[in-house]
Amino acid sequence: MKESVTNCTVEEAMRLLGGRWRLLIVYFLLDGPRRFNALRRSLPGISQRMLTLDLRALEDAGLISRTAYPTVPVTVEYQLTDDGNRMVPVVKVMQEFGKWLQEREPPAQSA
Repeated sequence: MKESVTNCTVEEAMRLLGGRWRLLIVYFLLDGPRRFNALRRSLPGISQRMLTLDLRALEDAGLISRTAYPTVPVTVEYQLTDDGNRMVPVVKVMQEFGKWLQEREPPAQSA
């Protein structure tokens, strides 16, 4: 992961959660464990490679855990860890902000 430029706590969080998919992955894990393909179906625009990379990054950060079951083919489930559950307020704030953005009047365009 890149090094911090400003040494700011907001930048630190953005380094981990920035990008298009990671916060959405956390959002979809709020309801409980999900299998890889269920996550992929929930995020139709994500490639298998990007989902794998983002899941690994969240796992390396200790926010999610990965459990592999010895089936054929192997079944893999992801779930939030206790540290990952600290993301709940962040997701809730993002939901509220997104709702506000959808409902507000578009800003007037200056000519």
